[in-house]
Amino acid sequence: MAEESNAPENGAEQAQAPAPIVEAGRISKWLSENGFEHESLGPDRSGVEMLKVDRDFLIPIATALYAYGFNYLRCQGGYDAGPGQELVSFYDLTKVSDYSDRPDEVRIKVFLPREDPRIPSVYWIWKTADWQERESFDMFGIVYEGHPDLKRLLMPEDWVGWPLRKDYISPDFYELQDAY
Repeated sequence: MAEESNAPENGAEQAQAPAPIVEAGRISKWLSENGFEHESLGPDRSGVEMLKVDRDFLIPIATALYAYGFNYLRCQGGYDAGPGQELVSFYDLTKVSDYSDRPDEVRIKVFLPREDPRIPSVYWIWKTADWQERESFDMFGIVYEGHPDLKRLLMPEDWVGWPLRKDYISPDFYELQDAY
């Protein structure tokens, strides 16, 4: 005897579950109250609030967060969301002070089209972005406009391509120069 299935025969007939509504965190609310456009992505697993920011609004929002007390850029990096998808530049910010046993943290994410991965540099706000932006440029090809010394950091200057992109094809060989 065959068991009956309650599942629809056609996958297209299945109702799409609505996307969960993300409640804005304290920092997102503060930015909204002050007129800064962004999207709250909710907290990550460790409770750090994540914000999606358009590249045109990165500098105004980063400057506002710096003025609000986020004086430490703990980490800047990039990642590839997948072949044919966007590249992401992210910024982990911390509010460091003498009177806080658990400092406030926020993560800004800027999603960039892989055909035009340009974004303004935050070097002029946080000097710690210097080599971190260079590494993201070197590995993913994200161009940080206004960076004072944007050049390859890990790969040779004449390397072709961006090694950490998911669509990167490794060359069969690379000729190394003799050491002097």
